Amino acid sequence: MRPAWTVLWLRLALTLNLVLVCFLAVGWASARVPIYVSSWAVRVSQGYREAERLARKFGFVNLGQIFPDGHYFHLRHRGVVQQSLTPHWGHRLRLKKDPKVQWFEQQTLRWRVKRSLMVPTDPWFSKQWYMVWSQGLSGQGIVVSILDDGIEKDHPDLWANYDPLASYDFNDYDPDPQPRYTPSEENRHGTRCAGEVAAIANNGFCGIGVAYNARIGGVRMLDGTITDVIEAQSLSLQPQHIHIYSASWGPEDDGRTVDGPGILTREAFRRGVTKGRGGLGTLFIWASGNGGLHYDNCNCDGYTNSIHTLSVGSTTRQGHVPWYSEACASTLTTTYSSGVVTDPQIVTTDLHHQCTDKHTGTSASAPLAAGMIALALEANPFLTWRDMQHLVVRASGQAQLQAEDWRTNGVGRQVSHHYGYGLLDARVLVDLARTWLPTQPQRKCIIRVLHTPTRLAGRALTLHTTPSPILPLTHVRKKMSACAGHTNYIRSLEHVQVQLSLSYSRRGDLEISLTSPMGTRSTLVAIRPFDISGQGYNNWIFMSTHFWDEDPRGLWTLGLENKGYYFNTGTLYRYTLLLYGTTEDMTARPMGPQVTSSACVQRDTEGLCQECHSPTYILGHLCLSHCPPRYFNHTHQVITTGPGRLAVPALRVCSSCRSSCYTCRGSSPLD
Repeated sequence: MRPAWTVLWLRLALTLNLVLVCFLAVGWASARVPIYVSSWAVRVSQGYREAERLARKFGFVNLGQIFPDGHYFHLRHRGVVQQSLTPHWGHRLRLKKDPKVQWFEQQTLRWRVKRSLMVPTDPWFSKQWYMVWSQGLSGQGIVVSILDDGIEKDHPDLWANYDPLASYDFNDYDPDPQPRYTPSEENRHGTRCAGEVAAIANNGFCGIGVAYNARIGGVRMLDGTITDVIEAQSLSLQPQHIHIYSASWGPEDDGRTVDGPGILTREAFRRGVTKGRGGLGTLFIWASGNGGLHYDNCNCDGYTNSIHTLSVGSTTRQGHVPWYSEACASTLTTTYSSGVVTDPQIVTTDLHHQCTDKHTGTSASAPLAAGMIALALEANPFLTWRDMQHLVVRASGQAQLQAEDWRTNGVGRQVSHHYGYGLLDARVLVDLARTWLPTQPQRKCIIRVLHTPTRLAGRALTLHTTPSPILPLTHVRKKMSACAGHTNYIRSLEHVQVQLSLSYSRRGDLEISLTSPMGTRSTLVAIRPFDISGQGYNNWIFMSTHFWDEDPRGLWTLGLENKGYYFNTGTLYRYTLLLYGTTEDMTARPMGPQVTSSACVQRDTEGLCQECHSPTYILGHLCLSHCPPRYFNHTHQVITTGPGRLAVPALRVCSSCRSSCYTCRGSSPLD
């Protein structure tokens, strides 16, 4: 028989074990603990040679550069366990002491889910009901890469368009993105998305892609350990070769996760839009999310709510909101997918050289948008990443889409948290692309609205313009000039961000909204019943596209409303408003043609224009009324061919600026 103190000790140990299990269960349900892996991201001052020295010195394996043109390297240590709940302090101290190491971070696992759904028993449709082609465009010359679980590159409907330069396997670090075959076929996602974009036409097999002559690549990065390094490398693959990256994945759509890209992935986005496509900017197309059943909100997903991604939602053929669809202010546009089990779904390529008519979810919507954007780029390859977002806003419409929250914003556009600006029309998108005048450089105006900690409590309470720190609040009002009188003055808005730090007893009960000076109210995050976290938001950035082209000058109102338990409390610590846009009044733009390919008088054997009707300028196969960013108007001198012969008119061309310039003018790339 055990002594009494032994029994008590065992009971205490069992109790502690139960508490630990409960703690871990709650932790995994709300905010997952970081799991450290055996790789590091390291920035060194002197490039590759220094990284090699560092690797040899501390026993790392140098896996190479993270970005093609930087000082960031991916190091792995074979002597460190693959997964651990604690960072490796020994290597942390060694790297910290090395004077050539400017920054480092041990990598942690990133939970990323493919935004696909399984809805069985749907009938096969021999006709792709969501497809409409016009104007003879097919994506010729455009390169799209699917960031996913790989693509079946030898598929009979993909092989002729497959582009090895737009492909890589970052799970196994080799050039072959072929998916790993399993009994459950969980790695079919990328192949299905690829077929939507660029399945071959007129080969008597399966269906056809939206941009059926585009080049298609695949990045295998979701079938293994996912870290910030893996994501950043995937988003940085061949940025001068790949025009469009399509991604149908993100943090878990469980209604309680608040997660986004890490430091390196954010840097990959920034480099993509500033340096990709020769400085015009990489196009990142993103699926908005499938968390509708859990009342999730895609503004809690730092990928879809980034200003650098173009977020795409879904609608059914009948124009209904699908059951999986997430509503949020960062969604820009919508394409078709499916809803209930009787709805038609998307026809595309499948594993083992097969076809499927059961592709659905927002996973199916993003590649359709990527295909349409490929058509627009074929029509005008000189569009910047911001130009394309402007075009998508204007090419999307309410159509037959049904939702209870359609509103008219300050410039007269219909917008919805379910659909963004509505159903994307490929014909309108291409028409606009042909006639689009390049936007002026992006401006960013930062307004730090609140610094003093201010209590949040109760329901239906009011905060005045100058709140007392001891009063509860629901509204913060601030009159703003949008940086008038400064070089970053904004006349027409594009993206609007709200950066908040706040605590709250039950995060999912707090609804946050923003109302513009022109009266447009946008819900930054609605209630999320499954989000029971008490952690609040720590410098989280919400984003809205609902104020596009509005004048930002005037009174802005941030609303914070408790829609749950009456005694919820919290504290607002910091509130910063970030406005993005341009000095141009975008609502006053002329409606007539601004870019045209029909004004070309003479072409060479490759189809490049040799002479345009005056007063347009030559750029590639196009004639433009104005040159886009990274180019300047240039006129060659009149050439006299000799006595008695006619003079050749001066050629008006768009010449390239120096690579470090966003825009230039005059007769030199340095002006």
